[in-house]
Amino acid sequence: QVQLVESGGGLVQAGDSLRLSCAASGRFLASHIFAWFRQAPGKELEFVAGTWWSRDIRNYADSVKDRFTISRDNGKNTMYLQIDSLKPEDTAVYYCAADRISAVGYFIHRTSGEYDYWGQGTLVTVSA
Repeated sequence: QVQLVESGGGLVQAGDSLRLSCAASGRFLASHIFAWFRQAPGKELEFVAGTWWSRDIRNYADSVKDRFTISRDNGKNTMYLQIDSLKPEDTAVYYCAADRISAVGYFIHRTSGEYDYWGQGTLVTVSA
């Protein structure tokens, strides 16, 4: 079991920066891939970025790769999402998720159904 708790959301202005945090707890974190998803009002859940807990491998959605940075601090069991140059269209609930690695050659999935554990989400609202 992995427990995930997001924080850092809030109301910001366009052009601002924000860092979201995801505190992870549980066993065998190194056996998981972690990711950020977001869901804007009236839209489907969308993959944003993912990272291996145990390797320096990251993956980004094309729509955010120039402004978003995913990172982790293994010592603090925390994953981060740095968002720069925020836009109103970044308004969404941001979720942290963990995918248990179950095979050799596993990779960072972009589909939410592949993820086993989810946080409760943190709301980011960007005003124009």
